[in-house]
Amino acid sequence: MQRGPPGFCIWLTGLPSAGKTTIAKELLPRLVERGWYADLLDGDEIRRGLSADLGFDRKSREAHATRVAFCAKLLARNGSIPVVALISPYRSSRAAARQEIGRFVEVYVSTPLTVCEDRDVKGLYKKARAGTIKEMTGVDDPYEPPEHPEITVDTVRFTPAQSAEFILGELERLGWMPKA
Repeated sequence: MQRGPPGFCIWLTGLPSAGKTTIAKELLPRLVERGWYADLLDGDEIRRGLSADLGFDRKSREAHATRVAFCAKLLARNGSIPVVALISPYRSSRAAARQEIGRFVEVYVSTPLTVCEDRDVKGLYKKARAGTIKEMTGVDDPYEPPEHPEITVDTVRFTPAQSAEFILGELERLGWMPKA
């Protein structure tokens, strides 16, 4: 595979069950097909390893985002496209990630809370509503939507595959990659 231009980070943010990981998994092979090195940094997977020592309070969530941003920076500076699928509920954490990584495209996976609750295969929203779990993003802990994301994906109108294609088109339009 021929190494292309410098890498950059695609950071998907949104509520739990918005579709971030599903879209990222659709996006990854499309990037590879175009000749890019690409890696998925999934928030849930990283929590099981690198961030296993962290909880879900604000300080822990910010530390988790900092760890993911550091990994993404290393991948991007070596010519890869890290595709980050991370709730990253706080604007300040995403701003810090943007500053750390440099070449950064914020993708807001815009999904209404009611749709996220309907999609919730882990039952987290139900547990949060019942009071079984605390500090659930979107229920008793805030999610701060991006104010100026480079790309916004509407997962109510588009399938994950359509969302991935839309992101690629926007990356082309914004000059992050050449047209296919």
